[in-house]
Amino acid sequence: MGENQVNELDWLNDPVVESDVEVNQNVVVGKLPAVVQKVLGWGYGNSTWPLGFGIACCAIEMMAASCSKYDIARFGSEAMRMSPRQADLMIVAGTVNEKMAVVVRRLYDQMSEPKFVLAMGACASNGGPYWDTYNVVDGVHKVVPVDVYIPGCPPRPEALLQGLMEVQEMLKTGKRGLITKG
Repeated sequence: MGENQVNELDWLNDPVVESDVEVNQNVVVGKLPAVVQKVLGWGYGNSTWPLGFGIACCAIEMMAASCSKYDIARFGSEAMRMSPRQADLMIVAGTVNEKMAVVVRRLYDQMSEPKFVLAMGACASNGGPYWDTYNVVDGVHKVVPVDVYIPGCPPRPEALLQGLMEVQEMLKTGKRGLITKG
């Protein structure tokens, strides 16, 4: 072993400085959890399984995102799950009233971790044009924690795909909340 030589591990491209101390270079204990976390994040992010919860007119736009023109399958989310135990993303599309809020919460509680919620449309985000009526919940965030809001009445399928990409980015990085690109 020469002095001040730098060897690179082929599979990580991580420089390692050789020294006189005998070191087993096959063990990369410090980097392995980060590599595994990155691979798992990639897998989670590219295979979101949404629970389609279409309550009102926004559900039509959610269905349109599955058609060939927009093709939600490009993002690995074409398989809408009908069971909350198989889903990791709840898309609340439409007006949530007091009676339906109980069902939304029950379905959210049955989902496995990590779980994300996407509020689609003005009604799901803040009650929409019905915010002042006696039985409409002023936003689904009062029932379940929302990760991504999609504005519009009803929002276009492209907006749903943008919101889906935001959730996928959260899954890949393991960070929730506002993700800035940059």
